[in-house]
Amino acid sequence: MNIPEKWLRSFCNPSLTGAELAERLTMAGVEVEAYEPVGPQFSGVVLAQILEVARHPNADKLTVCTVDAGGERLQVVCGAPNARKGMKAPLAKLGASLPHLGVQRATLLGVQNEGML
Repeated sequence: MNIPEKWLRSFCNPSLTGAELAERLTMAGVEVEAYEPVGPQFSGVVLAQILEVARHPNADKLTVCTVDAGGERLQVVCGAPNARKGMKAPLAKLGASLPHLGVQRATLLGVQNEGML
């Protein structure tokens, strides 16, 4: 049976790492077969709201979105066909670390890109 660590910590939250907690539970007689993260780790992702959507001047299937990322206005080139004004979406800001991918400043077909929706 898989049990989320967050659920377990809702009952008691000792100042131990997840691996230490698994070891202590095993030593107390509750067998923990494995302790592993559910998904890969990432950082630099925030919730952003799309303020404006315009067609990319040099590409048919791309849009240029102006987003509000916590008070910071950024310009992002986006390939999602469902991007629309008012929509909230995850934004990987410059320097974000995603599985197998880093987000860096780039110019896409002549338009400055400051993140990834």
